[in-house]
Amino acid sequence: MVQPIYLDYNGTTPHDPEVIAAMRPFLENEFGNPSSSHWYGIRPKRAVEAARRQVAALLGCMSEEVFFTSGGTESNNHAIKGMARALRGKGRHIVTSTVEHPAVIEVCRYLEREGFDTTFVDVDDSGMVRVDDVASAIRPDTILISIMHANNEVGTIQPIAEIAALTQPNGICMHTDAAQSVGKIATEVQALNVDLLSVAGHKLYAPKGIAP
Repeated sequence: MVQPIYLDYNGTTPHDPEVIAAMRPFLENEFGNPSSSHWYGIRPKRAVEAARRQVAALLGCMSEEVFFTSGGTESNNHAIKGMARALRGKGRHIVTSTVEHPAVIEVCRYLEREGFDTTFVDVDDSGMVRVDDVASAIRPDTILISIMHANNEVGTIQPIAEIAALTQPNGICMHTDAAQSVGKIATEVQALNVDLLSVAGHKLYAPKGIAP
């Protein structure tokens, strides 16, 4: 039987052999809980902290700003729910786009049941979010803007830095879902000027279930 050619790298990637080799000791012998204080937890803890530093170097942030989750969906959920609930005293309005991944759209819909309001900004014919449309959507009670960095279906790269520039004078938190862009194009948080950035490890040769 002829094997099909795998082309769905936006869906997920195979495991890189170097990733498998790096993980093998912790799947076989170094299986301790990294939160444990005994001998079996030492090497796993060091490995987790080394991985945290590597991710921080990739994103241009401090290692203490990196939090590992089970995947991009959980990262988006924590980012959006966490900031919305933390800032609800200032307002309850969120701005996002109509082309976001369900991991963003569905959590915004969920928050509407808690009294939040979401404005879904449309895109142009090339799937681009217009900065002026985002600016027009901002209200006095806007607390969070979440726009994906690169679209998972058509590949449009959104003007995240320009959109983020709108947030600072208004004290708004900026989040971007960068699951499709990390490892492919520059995603330094300082250059993008974002407060929160979500990654999905399995989109760049890591195992499923790993995401900062």
